[in-house]
Amino acid sequence: MVTIDLSGRHALVMGVANHRSLSWAIAQQLHQAGARLCLTYAGERLRASVDELAATLPGTLTLECDVTRDETIDAVAQRLTSEFGAIESLVHGIAFARKEDLEGSFVATPRDGFMSALDVSAYSLLNVTNRVLPLLEKNGAGIVTLSYLAAERAVPSYNVMGSAKAVLEQSVRQLAYELGPKRIRVNAVSAGPVSTLAARGIHGFTGMLKQHAERAPLRRNVTKEEVGACGLFLLSDLSSGITGEVIYVDAGYSIMGW
Repeated sequence: MVTIDLSGRHALVMGVANHRSLSWAIAQQLHQAGARLCLTYAGERLRASVDELAATLPGTLTLECDVTRDETIDAVAQRLTSEFGAIESLVHGIAFARKEDLEGSFVATPRDGFMSALDVSAYSLLNVTNRVLPLLEKNGAGIVTLSYLAAERAVPSYNVMGSAKAVLEQSVRQLAYELGPKRIRVNAVSAGPVSTLAARGIHGFTGMLKQHAERAPLRRNVTKEEVGACGLFLLSDLSSGITGEVIYVDAGYSIMGW
């Protein structure tokens, strides 16, 4: 049995909202492998929840980071420079679209709603990576972000988030090309539907779960633990030759033509 040992390494994990978050599933796996973590929260509303989760992983740091405010990203980078010295793993699990832009007609998406979704869900990967780059390039690093099949297919009610995920996946490829010489690998995990806080905001999500389980080759939905395990793999030396890829963890649903 191969054991992943990340002792002495550091990870910045963004996008944890509660215990159902896929970012949290990856964080748990990283901690179990020996990495020291920093979890960020977007604002005071989420602070208590993230602090409570962090308390279960000894040595974990929590910091505020609203990716729409550059000064908070810079503050995280400054704190981690003094606290960690380097970052070997970055987990980007941040996504947001306004409720009304997911429930309405896609063709009627207003400019501000479209820009907000892309800013938080896609541009933040570039912006955060750029602002913590000195920490990532010290020892080389792995970056993992979270995508979904709607990046390449039409999914009812996913609307502008599908557009944001498409931009996110292109960003993965472009960043992988640009950062490869710095020994920084960039990949995405495209997970099947999992009952997270964000997923519950999608109209018809329960039906989506049922349809997925019926059509996927494995005839079931995936678990957040399975997504977390893939994240750990992509952030470990076991995937040292993999970059710029979108890895599907969806029980095979994405291969089906019906």
